[in-house]
Amino acid sequence: MIILLDYFYLALGAMLAASAVMSLRDKDNPRRYSSALFWGLYAAVYLVGERIPPALVGVIMIVMALIAGFGGVTLGKYGVRSAEEKTTSARRLGHLLFIPALIIPVVTMIGSTLLKDVQIGGLLLLETKHITLVSLGCASVLAVGAACWLTRSTPLQGMREWRRLTDAVGWAVVLPHMLAVLGLLFAEAGVGKAVAHITTSYINMDSRFVAVVVFCVGMALFTIIMGNGFAAFPVMAGGVGIPILVQQYGANPAVMAAIGMFSAYCGTLMTPMAANFNVVPVVLLELPDKHAVIKAQLPTALPLLVANIFLLYFLMGQK
Repeated sequence: MIILLDYFYLALGAMLAASAVMSLRDKDNPRRYSSALFWGLYAAVYLVGERIPPALVGVIMIVMALIAGFGGVTLGKYGVRSAEEKTTSARRLGHLLFIPALIIPVVTMIGSTLLKDVQIGGLLLLETKHITLVSLGCASVLAVGAACWLTRSTPLQGMREWRRLTDAVGWAVVLPHMLAVLGLLFAEAGVGKAVAHITTSYINMDSRFVAVVVFCVGMALFTIIMGNGFAAFPVMAGGVGIPILVQQYGANPAVMAAIGMFSAYCGTLMTPMAANFNVVPVVLLELPDKHAVIKAQLPTALPLLVANIFLLYFLMGQK
């Protein structure tokens, strides 16, 4: 294969390392040394994570958590354009500004479907095991190139904007990474079995509807706590979904899994722990209320969760 997913991990690590260097050189950052250390450690996870012992990676993540917990990641100076320059550029470009954003989904779709079997010199163009992620990486690179060409900016300016965004989001950038690992830890620690014991001991599971409510609401609640539906699924599926809905009531596993994840996404809409969905947009749009996105999504999330409960109840036996 010619283009591998590992290349994009290395690229992301290089970008994080560049952020660390820029933070270290930024004398306007009151905590430039701790900020640089935070991003440098995160860069090391992507650059050499597979080549160092897992325990050492765990230590790195703990150190990062301590740096963030003590306020070590702060904002600096980014060399951004003035408001007047931004307005002038926006007027000049108009709707062309949407081209880089549209490149990402279009190229990702093309790569995932039309280019998955393309070969050059007997080698596959894209890594088929992670075809969607590799296509997304290629699309992102093309989008950055298009943005530089349209705005007449340099990749260096793109790196400044990258650093500004990561600093503004701060420690929340790491949340999806850590929460995904947390889901695996919960599963290995037997949290699913503990959930099963608690629910069967204190909740009457003789009613199929009650079992469905516990599963769907539990998926949403665990996602609210953990910020990641994929992290919540092994816990609730192991505790309620498989032993009770599937084995006791004969639910279709595919239906249970699909609607269970849909219920988890309802929790995603209601938690700041889902930083990439609910924190990053606030930073990008510079909203005064940091919970504005969540408040706007609540009227959708709650009715949708109720709808999922009834949907799973009526469809769980369908093959």
